[in-house]
Amino acid sequence: MARELSPIEKAKLAAARRAVDFVEAGMRVGLGTGSTAAWMVRCLGQRVREEGLKITGVPTSVQTAALARAEGISIVTLEEARWLDLTIDGTDEFDADLNLIKGGGGAHLREKVVATASDQMIVIADAAKEVACLGAFPLPIEVIPFGWQTTKALVEEMLVSLDVMGREVTIRMKGDQPFVSDEGNRILDLHLGRIGNARQVALALNQVPGVVENGLFIDICDRVVIGHGDGRVVVRDFSGAPDEVDRIDFAATENLFADL
Repeated sequence: MARELSPIEKAKLAAARRAVDFVEAGMRVGLGTGSTAAWMVRCLGQRVREEGLKITGVPTSVQTAALARAEGISIVTLEEARWLDLTIDGTDEFDADLNLIKGGGGAHLREKVVATASDQMIVIADAAKEVACLGAFPLPIEVIPFGWQTTKALVEEMLVSLDVMGREVTIRMKGDQPFVSDEGNRILDLHLGRIGNARQVALALNQVPGVVENGLFIDICDRVVIGHGDGRVVVRDFSGAPDEVDRIDFAATENLFADL
């Protein structure tokens, strides 16, 4: 079954499979959202079923919660868990300092809350997500519905003073209607091209009235697990230690593909 996956899906699976090795019995684990995080939830569910691993998951979206339940993972709310040992999530981009752009799935608000309520955050990604400079992927910001057009105009005005290459701002759509987040908010996508100073941009965006949160994750990620289509996995630590290189045996995870 594994050979039927595309190289990019194999890379995501390899990263996810390696990342769940960091999960230990009794942990409270934040469960990310997105296509790569979905592989992680499936891999974690496999450990729960086959190894009897006892953990508690805190999902970052309605979608992830449904998948976790289907995989047999016990889940609670963040309010019930209070603090987490570990969060594992995907990313849309990451740079050499392990700063991220997240929010392609529209869940970056919950993802950031959960990640910052954790002792550590592990990010899983295929190799194509690594960039020299953040910004090629549109940066999402979550805004309240009231006056979102005004918020959009204020953001566009603010971008003029920042070190970015592009300044186009669009409302995210789902079909012919604006996309609505799990919190009932709207998403604006900022097409910046290049972000010269990600920390400055993140701070400035959150000062705009109507903006709830932006998709820049600065100084939050502790480790990135980078998957490749041939099963090779590179683990990069924020501490600056040498990269750890491993390889995943796809045959050991073939039962994950049964329903795909």
